[in-house]
Order: sequence, then C-alpha cells, then structure tokens
Amino acid sequence: MKKLVAALALSLTLAPALAAAADTFKIEGSHTQSAFAVKHLMISTVRGEFGKTEGTVVIDPADLTRSTVEATIDVAAVNTRDAKRDEHLRGPDFFEVAKFPKMTFKSTKVEKAGEGLKVTGDLTIKGVTKSVVLDVAGPTAEIKDPWGNTRRGLSATAKINRKDFGVSYGPDAAISDEVAITIDAELLKDAPPAAK
Repeated sequence: MKKLVAALALSLTLAPALAAAADTFKIEGSHTQSAFAVKHLMISTVRGEFGKTEGTVVIDPADLTRSTVEATIDVAAVNTRDAKRDEHLRGPDFFEVAKFPKMTFKSTKVEKAGEGLKVTGDLTIKGVTKSVVLDVAGPTAEIKDPWGNTRRGLSATAKINRKDFGVSYGPDAAISDEVAITIDAELLKDAPPAAK
C-alpha cells in the first residue's frame, strides 16, 4: 500500500512538469500571411491573400507528433489587387463573408514527413468542414527577438477542391476547382504564468 501511495505521489509531482513540456505559441498575425492561387481560364494563375491569421500552436519539442494547431483566417479581407473581383469574392457566389467571415482549421493528427510534418485537420469554409492535410516545413528552431521574446516560424501548403466547400461559381473552364493554399506563419511564445 505504501508503494502505491508513493507511486501516486510521484506521478502527481511529475504531472505538472510533463504538462509543461509543450510550449504554447500564438500565431503572430502581423507577420503571418495566408495566401491562395487558382487558375483562370487554365492559362494564368490568380493569386490573392486573406486577412489576418490568428490562433494557437502548441509544440511538444520532445515529440512533434503531439503538437496541435488551431487557426482562424479572416476571409472578409480577401485581396487579389482588383477591387471589383474582391467584392465578387466576398459575395454569395464565393465566400459569402456576410454570413461566413472566417475560415478555421483545427488539427486532428500530426505526422513526421522527412524534414517536415504532415498536419491533418478539419478545415471549415462557408460552414462546410472537410479533412485536409497541410505539408509543413518547420517549425524552425527558437530564436530570441530584439525585445527578448521567443519566436519560431513555419510554412504550410495544401491543395483543396473549392467545390467541396460550396465555392462552386463559374463554368469549369473559367476557374480551376483546385486551389493552392500557402500559410507563412510567425509564432510568438506565450510567457509562462507569473509565480504566485
């Protein structure tokens, strides 16, 4: 009985240390870009970017496969450098931002893939949720910025079918179904809680 009590006490003592092994980072919106590329008339590529990307990345340095990602992307601020096209993209033919101003991603699995990672998760666009896989380069090693903050970076890419998410405007020959997505993120480490 004494051994059981001692083992339980040890596990309770180690639990906070094990929980603290993972580091929480915020996606730093001002230094993060979420962009897309789609074929127009199958002869040229139109590129654009969304508004601010925010969220949380929890990185377990001992085992990256136990890391998690949650992100929210501002679709309402879509920008392709053409005001008329951007207004069309915000409307019901495309993103319907009055009803669905954000898209979200929440990871469900992280796997090692060579020097990088494959992050599977639920992507929600226009209220439709589908599983997608992000190919991730990174995360980079931690650095200290000039103000003493800890930062890391990563780059993620994926290809999705826009029609899977209800973005089905236009004849097939006008706009490709496949959309390439790229996210270049800078991560800012949360400060540890102050000692009581």
